[in-house]
Amino acid sequence: MGTRWHMTVMIAGGGIAGLTLALSLHRAGVPCQVYESAPEVGALGVGINLLPHATRLLCDLGLEDDLARASVTTAESVFYNRFGQFIYREPLGRFAGYAWPQFSIHRGYLQRILYDAVVARLGPDSVSLGWQCTGFTDNGADVTAEFSDTATGRPRPAQRGMVLAGCDGVHSAVRKQLYPEEGEPRYSGVNMWRGVALWEPFLSGATFTRVGWLATGKLVIYPIVDNADGAGRQLVNWVAELDTPRHSLRDWTREGRLADFIDAFADMHFDWLDIPALLRATEHVLEYPMADQDPLGRWSFGRVTLLGDAAHPMVPRGSNGAGQAMLDAKAFAECLTADQDPVAALARYDELRRPPSSRVVLTNRTNPPDAILREVYERTGDKPFRDISDVLKPAELRALSDGYKQVAGYSKEALESPGNPG
Repeated sequence: MGTRWHMTVMIAGGGIAGLTLALSLHRAGVPCQVYESAPEVGALGVGINLLPHATRLLCDLGLEDDLARASVTTAESVFYNRFGQFIYREPLGRFAGYAWPQFSIHRGYLQRILYDAVVARLGPDSVSLGWQCTGFTDNGADVTAEFSDTATGRPRPAQRGMVLAGCDGVHSAVRKQLYPEEGEPRYSGVNMWRGVALWEPFLSGATFTRVGWLATGKLVIYPIVDNADGAGRQLVNWVAELDTPRHSLRDWTREGRLADFIDAFADMHFDWLDIPALLRATEHVLEYPMADQDPLGRWSFGRVTLLGDAAHPMVPRGSNGAGQAMLDAKAFAECLTADQDPVAALARYDELRRPPSSRVVLTNRTNPPDAILREVYERTGDKPFRDISDVLKPAELRALSDGYKQVAGYSKEALESPGNPG
């Protein structure tokens, strides 16, 4: 198989999408080179959830043990209203009968695991750091990609390859060249603050927790590292969301201020968790607007295509952005090895992945799993309830959760179907 690939797949971007693609191509026998704009691989960001459709792929790539050591194997999802009242609980991953686990992990740890695997399998020169993709030329028989040095801004030598995969994130230069008139991101009206803090285990010690009212605000809280301090405390990830008229730039490293949002959560002292104390125990707060872009009508143009956030930036609800990027990578590698013609292969990849990922983008705007909180808020008038069954029946709660699994492609039935390609 590998002998007919006389030229390399150029991967612009060494994030989750680009590194997963590199591992998938390597397994398929297709040579590739990753060009990453960051000058080094660091522990940037905060927590991320890997749902079963993502861990299925990562387990197939031989990374399960590494992930398990670096993460918390998530056991359950639990919803509470803003008064701390229990709404709904469901098991997750293998605890729900899946063949694959669900992991909660620091984004930087995930990036390092993927990066180390790429370097170990493809070689120490397989990832070029400090290479910022600035544009491309599709020559018909191949592609030329242009780059600059991230530190100096000076041009780097142009590179030629069989295909260019734009995995360069929400500020994608590849997407910008394909769609120069696209315009600014669509701000959802909700701003997001994120952080991690050392904290005693709460609930099961492996619980993915959503608490709030969603009409104007919400918190997501879950542990990502066990025994992080050697004394039994976990590293707990939290995300606070509030309706906010401001619209800051999409920058995962933007510093945030606790004073801008903590008042909305100041009364949430619950017997299962003191939320204001958790927030105040955070050393560094990051701020990020919940923004996305309308689904594109096409990703693949000749020998150039898009993957991950460059293809389908979505508001981060449903813990699904990374999973969709990994599904892109798997489909891209399979299409490229199934067709002698790279242009036809990229067109087939577009046909397979663009419609389902577009549905996720639109569903995340209107009806993510968090919709359970919205339903409770609307039906109670934002007041405490006597019993949740008076507000929503168990079957209604399950239907809200299961509906998103179907759209996002990780329902247990779909993943375990013999005809599902994963």
